[in-house]
Amino acid sequence: MIDPRRILYRDDHLLIVHKLAGELVVRASGEGKRPLFDFLKVAHPGLRVVHRLDFATSGVLVFARTAEALLRIRESKFAGWKKTYHALVTGELRERAGTIRKELPARTRDILVPAVTHYRVLQSFPGVSYVEAHIETGRKHQIRQHFAAIGHPLLLDPLYGDKKADVAFQRKFRYRRFFLHAAELSFPHPVTGEEISIKAPLPPAFEDVLKTLNGK
Repeated sequence: MIDPRRILYRDDHLLIVHKLAGELVVRASGEGKRPLFDFLKVAHPGLRVVHRLDFATSGVLVFARTAEALLRIRESKFAGWKKTYHALVTGELRERAGTIRKELPARTRDILVPAVTHYRVLQSFPGVSYVEAHIETGRKHQIRQHFAAIGHPLLLDPLYGDKKADVAFQRKFRYRRFFLHAAELSFPHPVTGEEISIKAPLPPAFEDVLKTLNGK
């Protein structure tokens, strides 16, 4: 069982939860931890995975409770889904808002596919920016790859990060995982058509870093 407070939405067709940073969604090779999906399906038999978040990413995560809901979402190709993320990136962005358009590898084939990320800077600090990002597409590591492509990778990102900046940040804050949070998700209910909007609060560690950066 998980903390009931992590259940953000539940009806006959959907279960939406707050995933923690450092938590697997499904079992992965080389990882010994029991994934979130395994915990949830004990209390919700027949649960199905709709989408995933990276191990170090926190926030809104959707599961389907019925085959009908999953089928309709897949058939729609996630049309109408609006995903909002918050992240800490390296450096101070010159533009307060912008759009990153860069093709990225497809998940299942060895080809490049279009990927679009819109962003705005929420706060700037010396050497760090707190940003909000909206993705039009859902490519693997899209936000991480896109910010790295413009020279502002996520802080502490082991794959795409700036090692020099990361070492300095680690020495000061003692954190080891990057800060990427799926803060809000809006989408049409796959069965009723009702517009659903779900928010997940920032993790305590993310809030603590922001308070420190703000001098509080």
